[in-house]
Amino acid sequence: MGSTAFAPAPDAAFGLTTFIEGRRRLFGIAYRILGSPVEAEDVVQDVWLRWQLCDRASVREPMAYLATATTRAAINVLQSARVRHETSFEPLLDGAAATSEEPGADVERAEALERATYLMMERLTPAERTAFVLRVGFDYPYTHIAALIETTEAAARQLVSRARKHLAVATERAVDRSAHQRLFRAFMSAARGGDARRLEIVLTQSSACA
Repeated sequence: MGSTAFAPAPDAAFGLTTFIEGRRRLFGIAYRILGSPVEAEDVVQDVWLRWQLCDRASVREPMAYLATATTRAAINVLQSARVRHETSFEPLLDGAAATSEEPGADVERAEALERATYLMMERLTPAERTAFVLRVGFDYPYTHIAALIETTEAAARQLVSRARKHLAVATERAVDRSAHQRLFRAFMSAARGGDARRLEIVLTQSSACA
């Protein structure tokens, strides 16, 4: 009696193919956030396990789902006290203006920043977001931040401190997609062009509307 080769179910085969095709991109996202190939590889493996267990039939855009899962997992790893005590967003924001000769590196960095700004909108109040982005991303003096959001210097410091704590907690607020895109574009323009005035306007408008 001849042996019959095992053939994976169509859904399993599709899931495997999708993950293999996007694996390099997922590793790149994790690496841009973590800065460690070993930790990035661990994140990709974790995402693979989650991908196997999730209801793939309900996922409309598999690569978008995997990229978001990778970003969240990498940020959670970096937020962990066993890795470091600083917020995961800080090295990412600090390196926003950097460019690389590696193919696709700048695109991957932009994707990671786009998702990071989205998570900031989910987890931070408008005032916290304003203080955190301007202080961490652009090294604004606390006095300048306080003047922009009409508060005291001490309160501005507290906002940044609270932002760091809140970024470590998976709180999900409803995020307006168009507002997120305005923030992301303004952030990238400020990081690459050196003029943060538009970013100030976008951030403070959201604070005023809160």
